[in-house]
Amino acid sequence: MAFSFTALRLGIEEDLLPLSAVLHQRGVPHRIYEERGQQVLKVDREAQVADVITLYDAWRAGEFRIERVERAAGPAAATRHSAVSNAVLLSPITIILIVLSMIGFLLYYLRAPFEWLSMLTFTPFTTAGGQAQFQGFSGQYWRLLTPAFLHFGWLHIAFNSLWLWELGSKIERTLGAVNMILLFCTIALISNTAQFVFGGPGMFGGMSGVVYGLLGFSWAGAKIQPTWGFAPPRSIMIMMVGWLLFCMAGVVEVLGFGAIANAAHLGGLVAGALLGAAFGYLSRISHDKT
Repeated sequence: MAFSFTALRLGIEEDLLPLSAVLHQRGVPHRIYEERGQQVLKVDREAQVADVITLYDAWRAGEFRIERVERAAGPAAATRHSAVSNAVLLSPITIILIVLSMIGFLLYYLRAPFEWLSMLTFTPFTTAGGQAQFQGFSGQYWRLLTPAFLHFGWLHIAFNSLWLWELGSKIERTLGAVNMILLFCTIALISNTAQFVFGGPGMFGGMSGVVYGLLGFSWAGAKIQPTWGFAPPRSIMIMMVGWLLFCMAGVVEVLGFGAIANAAHLGGLVAGALLGAAFGYLSRISHDKT
């Protein structure tokens, strides 16, 4: 969700946790963060601003009380369960992308007919004499995106699913489902096209290009707009970029782990970083005007 509307600006010493709990109970999505020595409470719809202000004023006027009550058993487990549930509910697009990736993996792993796999590759192909013969694009525009769902091994699908959840769910919870869809479509299109241009026709696939795109978006976007709060740790950036350079140097192929879609990874990373910079800059301008 893109929490764009400021409902409250209060002193840093004020405890807003009870108010936040009531807002959660009433189904009002919100975010509280510190900015310039103040606490800022934002909501995702303008109509909710007046409701939050009214609720806060009534609470401080003593018209009702909010008390913290310890749960009888398992409070830590219940809290963790609630946090996971909220993350899943607020990240539906990320979940759908992971499920579609698993379906693409199962099609390959269970040796589905080549005609099914051919529907997902960047260019259609037929088989003759055990060899794949790639054909023209023929205006089948879904192929610009669908290679992202193809996966060719357990490590491939596990690695991409974990990083897609780690990066994508944070972005989607902050910027909303619509922006997540736009990000996926744009990054997948650029990364897949880059791999085709530099690698030629072939049965390439995987969500890695999108993962690197989300990594670039998280890093560049959160640098420009720190209130998003999803910047990846420096250690993660070093590890992921280091692995990219390791693969581009050809070491992985020499060791016998198969071909790597390096152009898709690099294209996704650059595209994501540029999108993150653009989104972050626009958000920063909008925030400053507000």
